[in-house]
Amino acid sequence: QVNLVQAGGGLVQPGGSLRLSCAASGRVLRSYDMGWYRQAPGQQREFIAGVTIAGRTTYRDSVKGRFTISRDTANYTIYLQMTSLKPEDTAVYYCATGNFVAGNFIVTKGRGNYWGQGTQVTVSS
Repeated sequence: QVNLVQAGGGLVQPGGSLRLSCAASGRVLRSYDMGWYRQAPGQQREFIAGVTIAGRTTYRDSVKGRFTISRDTANYTIYLQMTSLKPEDTAVYYCATGNFVAGNFIVTKGRGNYWGQGTQVTVSS
């Protein structure tokens, strides 16, 4: 069982920036890779960024160069810095624990909840 608490999000104009955070615990950050997903209305949830325990990052092509995932081990927090936001970035964003397997992020399975509560990001003028 993990407890991921998200903060950030909101309404921003196209071209603007937002930072999302996902507070975990030291045990979680030492045990799991971490990922960010998003789900737009009527769409499936999609992986957008991940960071390994060692700090290696990977991104979905559509956000490369605009989004940055980072982990602050001193504060047990994962961040998603989003810049140059576009209307198509509008979605509910979720953090999750998992592991990279053959380059793919696999969300932790089993009893318990391994997702943050979700936070809305709306990009609109």
